[in-house]
Amino acid sequence: MISDRDLKDLADQLFDSQRIKKPIDPLTPRYPDLTIEMAYKIQMQNVNRRVEGGERIIGKKIGLTSSAMQEMFGVYEPDYGHIFHTMLLAKNELLSTEVLQPKAEGEIAFVMREDIQGPGVTPLDVIRATDYIVPAIEIIDSRVKDWKIKIQDTIADNASSAYIAIGTKALPLKEVDMFSTGMVFCKNGEVVSTGAAAAVMGSPVNSVAWLANRLAEFGIGIRRGEIILSGSLVSAVSLDRGDVVEAVFDRLGSVFLRVV
Repeated sequence: MISDRDLKDLADQLFDSQRIKKPIDPLTPRYPDLTIEMAYKIQMQNVNRRVEGGERIIGKKIGLTSSAMQEMFGVYEPDYGHIFHTMLLAKNELLSTEVLQPKAEGEIAFVMREDIQGPGVTPLDVIRATDYIVPAIEIIDSRVKDWKIKIQDTIADNASSAYIAIGTKALPLKEVDMFSTGMVFCKNGEVVSTGAAAAVMGSPVNSVAWLANRLAEFGIGIRRGEIILSGSLVSAVSLDRGDVVEAVFDRLGSVFLRVV
């Protein structure tokens, strides 16, 4: 039986790992009965702790949006985490000392014009509530050693989130095809992968609708002005100091990130 005290201890371990930049052993081998709902409770303990410490929530991120990733984790839905103002990179530069084992993903970010509160949110509701979309690179990082994670580990770890870089070009959602829009992902000037928006649950709009309805189960909504990372179009790319990655989208432009 996993107690509330056990959940608090795991939250403390993850919080300290983030602070001292030292990874911890995976949670799930130590607690095989850890459920997805318990993992979200761990996540929320540290979300509340960060808010109490002065950080502001500026959005949400969605992970595991592709069927291939869900099959890998043995689940049938995505996961989510919270984005704080301290995670937004102003100069598109990532300090290598701030991360443990970083990877980069190319995504379409939604910026909301209106609040959305589930349940019952539809893709049409998302379209109506979106102000604009922008290209984004998400830096994922794991406080769990060697990325040896199951879905419960990553959820507890705020969905393995770290930092985000946002492009400067913004477009209304209606001007971009959320099915066929393509992206080329480059590392150090070479193409490493390509993808299309349809890889994200058939459309990133579907991903954001899923998020709104999943959040409702915890009494949380999507708020006006929030940045929503809808899910990666490609597999994550490992990063080292000195690397430069760039995500180039049809019509939507590009965004780059440098590790220093």
